[in-house]
Amino acid sequence: MKTSWWVRFSVLLVLIAASVIVLLPTVMHFDENGHYPVKSKINLGLDLQGGLYMILGIDFKKVYRDEVQTYTRKIESLLKDQEITMTIGDLDASDAQDPKQSMTLLKASDMEAAKKKIKEVFGNTIRITQEEGARLQIGLAHAVKTSIEEQSVGKSIEVIRNRIDEFGVTEPEIIAQGTDRIVVQLPGVRDIERAKELIGKTAKLEFKIVNDTVPPAKLQEWMAKAKLAGITYKKGDRFSDYLKKMNDLLAKDLPEGHEIAFEKNNIDESLNVPFVIEATPRITGDDLSDARVQIDPQKNQPYVSMDFKTSGSKRFEETTGANIGRRMAVVLDGNVYSAPMIQAKIAGGHAQITLGGGANFNKVMGEARDLALILRAGALPVQLDFLEQRTVGPNLGNDSIQKAKFASIIGCTLVFIFAIMYYRFSGVIAIVTLLLNVLFTVAILVAIDATLTLPGIAGIALTVGMAIDTNIIIFEKIRDEVRKGISNFKAYELGYNSALWTILDAHITQAAAGFCLLNFGTGPIRGFAITLLIGIAVTVYTAYYVSKILFELYMDKTDGKELSI
Repeated sequence: MKTSWWVRFSVLLVLIAASVIVLLPTVMHFDENGHYPVKSKINLGLDLQGGLYMILGIDFKKVYRDEVQTYTRKIESLLKDQEITMTIGDLDASDAQDPKQSMTLLKASDMEAAKKKIKEVFGNTIRITQEEGARLQIGLAHAVKTSIEEQSVGKSIEVIRNRIDEFGVTEPEIIAQGTDRIVVQLPGVRDIERAKELIGKTAKLEFKIVNDTVPPAKLQEWMAKAKLAGITYKKGDRFSDYLKKMNDLLAKDLPEGHEIAFEKNNIDESLNVPFVIEATPRITGDDLSDARVQIDPQKNQPYVSMDFKTSGSKRFEETTGANIGRRMAVVLDGNVYSAPMIQAKIAGGHAQITLGGGANFNKVMGEARDLALILRAGALPVQLDFLEQRTVGPNLGNDSIQKAKFASIIGCTLVFIFAIMYYRFSGVIAIVTLLLNVLFTVAILVAIDATLTLPGIAGIALTVGMAIDTNIIIFEKIRDEVRKGISNFKAYELGYNSALWTILDAHITQAAAGFCLLNFGTGPIRGFAITLLIGIAVTVYTAYYVSKILFELYMDKTDGKELSI
């Protein structure tokens, strides 16, 4: 044998050994927490191991309101540096697509200076929609709303992915669908409700000062008014919808620049405690750098400890210093978790959320861990609505695997019988290349951390079909040369050489289709495309180059006197 043959044969042996090493954990069912140097097992898709499939819709209206309020606080801070005092008024959300925030200057004579500074700093993001005396009204610029719509999907996907990564789901698929929908697939998830809560929770953390000038009797009067209007909260309702209805109803009763929020009672919803708090937050979850669960040694109860970024720490210190003797509410998605009294200026950038006591320590600990998780992962920039949900059970996935195995065995057996009966010993060479083809394809899927789905299995089946078709092209070319009466050695060489361009032409055309599916397809279509493209590359190598190596060995052993084809 020539030196070039031994080099090609050695490369083949190395590839076989590497593929076996990569697939060994999957075949031998190694423990995923073991010390095997290669990634544990092949990833199975939603249709093979079960899990959760969801389509989430985006509501941009709430984010417009939040953005206007955020800019209002920035304007307040900006004007304060210019020694211009202002108070924040009501938010006009009559046009949900264009909410407007009012503010009142202490001195009407400061109006021109305030307008000039606002336009200088926020001219591209904020527009002044109305001015009257000492009162200003602002709204978002069109460019800002466009930017929100363009970026919200990407930011939401990033936040959801961060939460899912901490949740421990292997190979989730989170993709955009259009401009206002997100598709989430979570293979292997069993705790469906917890997964939905972690994904869909907005986690909008805010620190707001409580207005204690409103007497408890007045709060009870407002609650009775809401009850007469048919506004009540029941378990299973979306809390944000309930809050919006309450604040719309009490818009004229609430002090200017304030809203109503509740400390939820998880045992009895009718006992929710109302608070009157500032509508515009002083500090938000964007100012956090870390959140973790700790245990109160005195009460033996978990709580979430939070650390602020440098800028957030400064604002927290200024806010607590300016509001000593007042209560500060820690609000998450409209739910007041706690409202402690500010005893002194708090420096150091630390705060905490208490979840309340309870007999079930493990339940409270679970809630604390989930809360810390979503605070670390970040708040969703928009509110997400669950538009569609499908749960795939593990039994259905296992049934799919068993049927795919059975179909593969039947299909491969028929192909092998055809190859041996029609091409004799050359058919055996084709069978060996087919087996190596499947081995290399699956090994590459594991190596690149791809997820195997039912369409992916279909892609492997198609790869086998393409591979045997490539072998048929080569063998028929050799047969044509033999019929011309030339020697077996020459026939084999000419057959392989003339078949190469036909093979490349066919596979390049298929690869072009595969790239189109990969670029424009979603979900299972992309899974099929990835498997198809890998299969095309592997087929060219095994069906042409590997079979040529084996054919050379066969011709060398028979000295070219026999050609079983």
